[in-house]
Amino acid sequence: MYFCQNFFSKMMNRFSVVALLLIAAYSLSSCNFLPFGRKFEQSSKTGWNYNDPDMGGFEVKLDYREQVTGPGLVFIEGGSFTMGRVIEDVMFQWNNAPRRVTVESFYMDETVITNRDYREYLHWLKRVYQSYPEVYRRALPDTLVWLRPLAYNEPLMEGYFRHPSYDEYPVVGVSWLKAVDYCDWRTNRVNEWILISEGILEKDPNQRDREVFDTEAYLNAQYEGVVRQNLPSLDPDQETRRVRFEDGILLPKYRLPTEAEWEYAALATIGNSVNERIYERRMFPWNGDVMRRHEKKTRGQMLANFRRSGGDYMGVAGALNDGGSITQHVKHHWPNDYGLFGMAGNVNEWVLDVYRPLSGESVEDFNAYRGNQFMMLEIDPATGNPVEKDDLGRLVRQPLSENDAISQRRNIQGSDYRNHLDGDSISAVAGYDMYDPAVSLVTNTVRVYKGGSWRDRPYWLSPGTRRFLEENESKDDLGFRSAMGRVGAQRRGPSRGR
Repeated sequence: MYFCQNFFSKMMNRFSVVALLLIAAYSLSSCNFLPFGRKFEQSSKTGWNYNDPDMGGFEVKLDYREQVTGPGLVFIEGGSFTMGRVIEDVMFQWNNAPRRVTVESFYMDETVITNRDYREYLHWLKRVYQSYPEVYRRALPDTLVWLRPLAYNEPLMEGYFRHPSYDEYPVVGVSWLKAVDYCDWRTNRVNEWILISEGILEKDPNQRDREVFDTEAYLNAQYEGVVRQNLPSLDPDQETRRVRFEDGILLPKYRLPTEAEWEYAALATIGNSVNERIYERRMFPWNGDVMRRHEKKTRGQMLANFRRSGGDYMGVAGALNDGGSITQHVKHHWPNDYGLFGMAGNVNEWVLDVYRPLSGESVEDFNAYRGNQFMMLEIDPATGNPVEKDDLGRLVRQPLSENDAISQRRNIQGSDYRNHLDGDSISAVAGYDMYDPAVSLVTNTVRVYKGGSWRDRPYWLSPGTRRFLEENESKDDLGFRSAMGRVGAQRRGPSRGR
């Protein structure tokens, strides 16, 4: 009896092992696993496998989750808000009528760009573009912005940008054009470092002139670099390949924020919203209409760096209100509810938009922006590929022609939409260009700046107020910070349905 029971038990155990092996084999075959553990899925439209060398090797990132936050950036969850005037228009400019708009999620720098940040940029330009020293000279901040006819500011002109005491202070004297160039440079340096960190490229301190890393040039096979190990290719016709944008490894470009993005991020209404209801509309990046903190431990401390009255930039000796006569450390004051420092006071900030008084009444209510100048990569008609990069290692772009097939297909008349629905019809009726520099201060090259500064009264610290300046000019109270678009899901974490 014991023998029969023991024999039956062994047989059942063997049967269980065989059954488990059969179940596992069936699971593997039904889940479509390739050798070496590489998983593939079938196309729902053709039935062919993704990531299968035997079926052509079309690659899909099945394990991709979401965009990585780039260096220095903070995630800004988008949404709807009322853009424009929230306080009395004491300047009577009527250039910021309230309007409800929606802004997609994006990323923004935690602080404005500092003197140290900008010196890193200049160091790179000077070291790399040795055959083109004008590139370095053109990027230098204008330190003469500190000079005033009846003020002794020479020490600031000589020391503010370069002395280590001011390392973490905002860079000023930078025009809109220089700020845009900085953002382009930053895009390339961050993406190059990502490729180095991923083990694809080696560090190359010997880059010079035309042979420098540029994201677009790399993606279009016009930059090779010092390759450590390219990605394995599933294409049966090649063993390895370079990184593609479809891999999700490289980040989108750094750029200046649009006016709508900047204002949305400054107000940070996420701190006052419950179940899609904003229970208190803000006048400043904080609650209330006062400029001092009211909490017990920090009561009376200034919430921003600004000018309290004529001649009062920092208070009375022995009780300085914020300890700063001019600009301050970029993290001196408290961040807003998005974790952004200095969104009011300290320095004004450039945004991407061209200035028009009536933009608020004419721009789109989704991703509002005025300043579109559509530029396309110049294509060699013989090969269908982008033409050779320029002497600085960048791909060549040209305005979108109104005769282009793309323009006709998209009903786009030309490439320049800075005056769209704002000045074209008026100019046609009047018989002259209302944005001609000879006629008006508002031209096609003036850009918006916002935020208020150490020179300004509290009125200008309200995010809805706006001013403008020529894009090639600069000031001693005007800086900038970078932004980056969000790709994919508008909230953090895996999207629903995964």
